[in-house]
Amino acid sequence: MSSHLPPPFDQPDATCAAEQIFRQYAALCRTLTLDVEAGLGGKLLYAGELTSAGRDLLFAANIAGAASLAASADPTVQRMAMRDGVVDFVVTSLEEALRILKNEIRKRQTVSVGVGVAPQKLVEAMLERGVLPELLAADGQLPLMERFAADGARRIEVAETTVGDYICWSVDRQFAQWLPRLDALAIAAIPAGDTERRRWLRLAPRYLGRLAQRERGVVLSDAELEEFREAARKLAAEATDPVQIEIAGQPIL
Repeated sequence: MSSHLPPPFDQPDATCAAEQIFRQYAALCRTLTLDVEAGLGGKLLYAGELTSAGRDLLFAANIAGAASLAASADPTVQRMAMRDGVVDFVVTSLEEALRILKNEIRKRQTVSVGVGVAPQKLVEAMLERGVLPELLAADGQLPLMERFAADGARRIEVAETTVGDYICWSVDRQFAQWLPRLDALAIAAIPAGDTERRRWLRLAPRYLGRLAQRERGVVLSDAELEEFREAARKLAAEATDPVQIEIAGQPIL
């Protein structure tokens, strides 16, 4: 598929808490084309177990607009996933999950459901019921998941190189006031047809919660970064209540 994202080059070290989630999000965008309005609405992702990588993938799928399903038999993991907004619901069986998922998939709405069973048990139940997700985690943990792929489910495409430098920005105070202004400037620096990155900047703060309260970020090309910096400098210069803005680790003077 074609992409509006900048040309790939080597992945930098993570500079922002949300970067790994963005990388998963970009992989989703490489695998299936986002609808301009609904994103991946109407598509079902099986994310596997609620490990750290599974949580990142669920966050990414929420931002992309998919319906997601994951599993964990650990009550502590389930509670943490609910607390952090990784999943919208925790249920005890596939039947309960399907009642939620079917309705939201029909409406092409975003939803994520955790099932309180071991992943093996959930996959067995899905196969028995004939539940076929459109998307699978790139590193399926269970041999049974290969049956999903054989029936047409697509593994998320993870490339060895990524789509560019992930640029973070932050302010020293009044985060709720200033970060949305900077987000708008970053969106303005990105081409109008770039559905993927524009959607990320619009929706990531909603789904990431505390991970996006004090810092935001997205992949930017050199030209986009310079345009963003200049717009941020102008914004800071015109502010009646000065604020310290930092972009890519450098203060805006």
